[in-house]
Amino acid sequence: MQPVYKRILLKISGEVLAGEQGHGFDFDMMNSICEEVKKLSDLGVEVGLVVGGGNFWRGRSGGSMDRTRADHIGMLATVMNSLALADTLEHLGVDVRVQTAIEMRAFAEPYIRNRAVRHLEKGRVCIFGAGTGNPFFSTDTCAALRAAEINAEVILKATNVDGVYDKDPNKFADAVKYDKVTHSEVLEKDLKVMDSTAASLCRDNGIKILVFNLSDPENIVKAVCGENIGTLVY
Repeated sequence: MQPVYKRILLKISGEVLAGEQGHGFDFDMMNSICEEVKKLSDLGVEVGLVVGGGNFWRGRSGGSMDRTRADHIGMLATVMNSLALADTLEHLGVDVRVQTAIEMRAFAEPYIRNRAVRHLEKGRVCIFGAGTGNPFFSTDTCAALRAAEINAEVILKATNVDGVYDKDPNKFADAVKYDKVTHSEVLEKDLKVMDSTAASLCRDNGIKILVFNLSDPENIVKAVCGENIGTLVY
């Protein structure tokens, strides 16, 4: 298999790491995902990775809690997931670094753009934790921001659906899947690929997004090698 991208940003939801149990870690699922990331690394693809925290906490889980504090808890959840993925990758023999937007020097490096790029150039997988370091910004926005900063060619957004639809395929049987769609259409039609802040950032910086289903982790490698899966946002 021959990759069509040299440097990518892989965005994984926290819920995916929980598997069918819906909370915490499903180590078999994590291992399956990390095995595919290892394949990419072995193919010479430079991989940046952003993971959500939804298997532990989502900002809206805070109820009447102050939104800023709820988002801070969510950032910590993403760091837990980042460390778990790093440990799994290391057990597979992958050289990996975790960088966090909020300094946690006992756990990980602080996020420094030039250092992250250097890690990627040396073939290390670089996992970006703690979101952007700011409340009110999602991990999708973090993925868009980090992709722009490291000059990634594409964001691979691994989800629980097999692409972008004109409406929710879980609710509407007549939902139509797009093979390709522009950033402007995503924003104008509110297609829920990413939140509007992340989508605007990708549009303004010309970053492609490939949305695909992670129920089969092998789709990660297939997507990077140019197979026709998911939906390309360009």
